[in-house]
Amino acid sequence: MLEEKFERLRNFLLAYFNQDMESPEGALQEYIEENSEGAISTTLAQINTFLHEDLTEQVKEQFIEDNCDLYFPALELTPVEWLKQVQAELKSTLG
Repeated sequence: MLEEKFERLRNFLLAYFNQDMESPEGALQEYIEENSEGAISTTLAQINTFLHEDLTEQVKEQFIEDNCDLYFPALELTPVEWLKQVQAELKSTLG
């Protein structure tokens, strides 16, 4: 159900935050460089919707962990905290 509802977010996480990335920051920068403002805006809208969805924190974190290859303890962030950082970075890109 969540995979379908948040397919764009899932695809974003799977495509950029996988075992082939050099770093989470580099992967995000790569996404920003490769996509139009419209695509970034659409992804940002999906992140906003996901973060405001009436789900438990645990369900949100599991969805994020299931769809990307990040080791969150090493980042010293929870998956939701990390996604909020991504959200802020994408917002700042759009001005």
